[in-house]
Amino acid sequence: MDGIVTDVAVGVKRGSDELLSGSVLSSPNSNMTSMVVTANGNDSKKFKGEDKMDGAPSRVLHIRKLPGEVTETEVIALGLPFGKVTNILMLKGKNQAFLELATEEAAITMVNYYSAVTPHLRNQPIYIQYSNHKELKTDNTLNQRAQAVLQAVTAVQTANTPLSGTTVSESAVTPAQSPVLRIIIDNMYYPVTLDVLHQIFSKFGAVLKIITFTKNNQFQALLQYGDPVNAQQAKLALDGQNIYNACCTLRIDFSKLVNLNVKYNNDKSRDYTRPDLPSGDGQPALDPAIAAAFAKETSLLAVPGALSPLAIPNAAAAAAAAAAGRVGMPGVSAGGNTVLLVSNLNEEMVTPQSLFTLFGVYGDVQRVKILYNKKDSALIQMADGNQSQLAMNHLNGQKMYGKIIRVTLSKHQTVQLPREGLDDQGLTKDFGNSPLHRFKKPGSKNFQNIFPPSATLHLSNIPPSVAEEDLRTLFANTGGTVKAFKFFQRDHKMALLQMATVEEAIQALIDLHNYNLGENHHLRVSFSKSTI
Repeated sequence: MDGIVTDVAVGVKRGSDELLSGSVLSSPNSNMTSMVVTANGNDSKKFKGEDKMDGAPSRVLHIRKLPGEVTETEVIALGLPFGKVTNILMLKGKNQAFLELATEEAAITMVNYYSAVTPHLRNQPIYIQYSNHKELKTDNTLNQRAQAVLQAVTAVQTANTPLSGTTVSESAVTPAQSPVLRIIIDNMYYPVTLDVLHQIFSKFGAVLKIITFTKNNQFQALLQYGDPVNAQQAKLALDGQNIYNACCTLRIDFSKLVNLNVKYNNDKSRDYTRPDLPSGDGQPALDPAIAAAFAKETSLLAVPGALSPLAIPNAAAAAAAAAAGRVGMPGVSAGGNTVLLVSNLNEEMVTPQSLFTLFGVYGDVQRVKILYNKKDSALIQMADGNQSQLAMNHLNGQKMYGKIIRVTLSKHQTVQLPREGLDDQGLTKDFGNSPLHRFKKPGSKNFQNIFPPSATLHLSNIPPSVAEEDLRTLFANTGGTVKAFKFFQRDHKMALLQMATVEEAIQALIDLHNYNLGENHHLRVSFSKSTI
């Protein structure tokens, strides 16, 4: 059987629907050691069968359940963190593809990694396994688009000059004009720090400098590599990918700048070639408490650097794959558990409304139920799994009404409302249609201002007639001590107010968020990362 040539249609499949009978292309002889697949679009009925899920390792991988609109670039990007991709065969009519890597070792690393965590393309799970074929031979005249993309990637990987006479689609790579990338984060559900960006982008080369800023209400960054080729690779692999599952989408373009001038090393900017730079007056380095909270959150979300427990042979490649957002991390998908169990509450003080207000800082609370037979515990249903994870990360271990609360994921999938006509003493409340939800509007500024509980509160929607003394008195009446206050210099509708402790700030937020200050202005209160 050695030397058999099998005909495989390329692109939108031509020929028989029996080509991938049972969903997988396989060899008619499992003992064949040098199977060659040739794509020439002819008599594909010769060959049909099914691969076994646990086939012998091969540098050719079979990818199934691809979204219909997926591009060659996206499929190639799946393999880039693990090694050089040497060939690709798209079977768009079947939503499948074959990807050939340069070495069997790279393919084994890729399969091992994606067997531990299901890969996603365009938020849809896909499946990767070894093919029975040991090599892909594609007819370039029928596979021009895929080959053009592949050649462009190869040019980038080997630092060659752009290929002459090769037409590359817009979704593929373009000649790198600059080593500086402009990065925009869409749908920013979690805070994205400078360090997270460094971890993600350093998988593709040495990152020299990063500057972060907010423009047009969007978190953006400029990131400089030492070599334009590295910028090209990062853009190809990461553009359009999610940092966390289902959110924090990277939009990447080349900047017109060729060099960044960084003056300070702090949480907003960093020059990794000059560790001696000052943090800058009025430019504090990242607060240690916030840094610790971010570290806690990112470890739970399996950001690069938190992948070592998977025991993958090529940890750097796996980290890059995770950074590119192609993997769905357990417990943080939008479809994950939305219900939280909160225990050790002060049953004399707690109400559904107070829980709604506090947990509403981290997501849109749908329902709250204080347990009838155990009033120091409550179930809280968030809008999605990302929000429940975020609320748990930030509020577990915080003090509310004098008691340290415990927040865990509940085994319940929803919070049940009491049967009609049944009096549950007001312990259950439905907030599904509340006008106070912070995150209903896509692209809201609130997505960029999610911070751990802190003693400093951010106040907004303050009417012109309300003075500093009025607000100091109002917040002192919640039972705490106001230590500092500062109106925003350019906008007196906003201010920072610092309480003596985080517990006092939590109490003040619960009592005064949405407080009517008159003139149809309802005060908005959230936690701030700043200090006064």
